[in-house]
Amino acid sequence: MIVYFDASALVKRYIAEAASVSVDALIAQADVVGTGLISRAEVSAALAKAARMNWLTREAAVKAVQSFRAQWSDIIGVEIREAVVAQADGLAWDYGLRGYAAVHLACALLWQQVIGEPITLATFDRPLWDAAQQVGLEAWPDTLA
Repeated sequence: MIVYFDASALVKRYIAEAASVSVDALIAQADVVGTGLISRAEVSAALAKAARMNWLTREAAVKAVQSFRAQWSDIIGVEIREAVVAQADGLAWDYGLRGYAAVHLACALLWQQVIGEPITLATFDRPLWDAAQQVGLEAWPDTLA
């Protein structure tokens, strides 16, 4: 299984939340894990926010970001070029997505096209999860509350 993670799903690997165990299981099950290069900044920003909001201690957030940075090289980074941004422009409009959600969807679609195999898009962003299914990607988790 080839899994594309948006930042909302990937960050759950580094912050203990309700779905963290499921995210870890999905990563263990996946043959290949990828994400858009923008996730590097998004996940780091989410971890910094967790420390600022006292959801994590500063020490725990530093450990989490260090772990994320150490594991970054294990993740396929989908480049974000003009063609991806142009496709994201249309996806944002057509499916009512926020900017980076549209970029993640465009990255997943590009990756699927390039490798010629089905991609599962892991996200906890409801509009992105819905749009992924509408454009023919498998969305994970199976249900999203």
